[in-house]
Amino acid sequence: MKRFTDAFASPWRSAARGRQTSHRALGTRIAAAMTILAMAFSLAGCASKPLLSPGDGRLQVVTTTGILRDLVENVGGDRVDVVSIVPDGADPHTYEPTLRDARNVVYADVAFSNYAMLEEHNIIKVLDSNLLSSSTNVSLVEESAKYAADLIELTENVNLDTVWLGLRVNGEGRRYGVTRDSDVLVQATKVTGPGHMFGYLTGTFGDTEVYFNSAKGFDPGDDYRRDTAILPADAHTHLSWAFTKPGIYHVTLRGQVKVSDASEPITVGQATYTFAVGVNPDEAGIAHPVVLNQGHADLSVELDGGGMDVHYDPTGGGDLTQRRYTPGQVVIEVPNKAIAQIPAGSQFSFLGHPGDQIYQLAQAVLGKHVHGELDPHTWQNVRNAEAYVKLIRDTLIAKDPKGAEIYRANAARYLARLDDLDSYVRSTIASIPQSDRYLVTTHDGFAYLGKAYGVQIAGFVTPNPSVEPSLASRRKLTETIRNLNIPAVFLEPNLKARSSDLTQVASEQHVRVCPIYGDTLDSHAPTYIAMMRFNADTLHRCLGGAGRR
Repeated sequence: MKRFTDAFASPWRSAARGRQTSHRALGTRIAAAMTILAMAFSLAGCASKPLLSPGDGRLQVVTTTGILRDLVENVGGDRVDVVSIVPDGADPHTYEPTLRDARNVVYADVAFSNYAMLEEHNIIKVLDSNLLSSSTNVSLVEESAKYAADLIELTENVNLDTVWLGLRVNGEGRRYGVTRDSDVLVQATKVTGPGHMFGYLTGTFGDTEVYFNSAKGFDPGDDYRRDTAILPADAHTHLSWAFTKPGIYHVTLRGQVKVSDASEPITVGQATYTFAVGVNPDEAGIAHPVVLNQGHADLSVELDGGGMDVHYDPTGGGDLTQRRYTPGQVVIEVPNKAIAQIPAGSQFSFLGHPGDQIYQLAQAVLGKHVHGELDPHTWQNVRNAEAYVKLIRDTLIAKDPKGAEIYRANAARYLARLDDLDSYVRSTIASIPQSDRYLVTTHDGFAYLGKAYGVQIAGFVTPNPSVEPSLASRRKLTETIRNLNIPAVFLEPNLKARSSDLTQVASEQHVRVCPIYGDTLDSHAPTYIAMMRFNADTLHRCLGGAGRR
């Protein structure tokens, strides 16, 4: 995996490496790099983002998203300069940071990220690897719980008739010094069985990323680099597991943590997992095994307790914390109903010839879909935005005590406006007949809106904007709209280019497509308050009885 911080951010990292360098000295050390950067932007004809400017007497703040930038501006007022990494109109799930973003991070006194893995991981890596140690770095979702934010667990309910098998990193890894910038490596080191085993990810546009390939053998001399999946700490991901012949397979995985780009990997554990492919699980020879044949399971690297385990939820509802097994207890069943044919296309050639038979546990959710345990879209409940504002206020006061009175006064005024906003959203949505309060959207980003204001989340095209919808999800969406007599579906403006399925289903069912804002601001909704008022108004207008055309 190519890392942004390796390829692009070296001027900023070298400037920040001393960690005690003054902003004036930093400015001198990166001036040459900034000249090159300015030339690059000029040649590319790109609109330049604002730059932080230490030395103007104001606190320098960087946020990951425009929504967070707006909250900081309202609390900080004239005492802060604030820029966001993700530009307005862009998707924080997929945005890739630039050199200019890294430069702003170096100059920042305070950084605010939403986290809970809302942002693309490279955004977090650029933030954490370039921020000075003297600066303050706040993850708002996690810290907002102290300010009474109402957080929702992220659940996934995938209707598969085989087990959905992924990879997980469990725990914080404090004893290793793990941070958000760290990588956890899950490596296949050995596979035994009658055929070959593959673990791979199918991307949004049908491309494939091969994590494990036993057909090529495993190379300890290369530290198994060709057979490695990389995850952030406290995350999990999805992939497909394919086998070329029936029988019992034993797959050995090793978990390592790489605390920083400059550090050597530390082995956390190694375990061998048993797969029964097209045969009776009893043939595995494990007495009284736990057979994984439905629901959701993850092969997990345990950062806190050490070793590797299996987390399992037979219902598929997403809660993998209650059932945890050692690998020796478990047999993962790949039944005969999982037989599939190798698709045509060069991207699948590593599996064999098109049309050949394989046994496959399907990925289920297409696209690179790495996430944590909490739903990150907290601001869709205005009360959670108020918790963010209180946390931002206290963070700015701690960093700039001389401005405490101003920050408190600004926050108080803004919190009063947010109270009014919460009342407006609540009353506007309440005026929609309860039988019509069904929300069908582009992606699963409105659970907080639904819970806080009495809206039923009836459906969404995909769990995540980077995920390609399946035919099954389209059929389910069509049935939902038809059965509930839904008058309108809602599309996020920044995701229009990737929402043809939603608009096509809406056209087929003769319902309106109305705008709604999820992750980002734009010129039509330039502030958080404007965004939430817009969402309340569009729900009322499109669901309040005049939606069907």
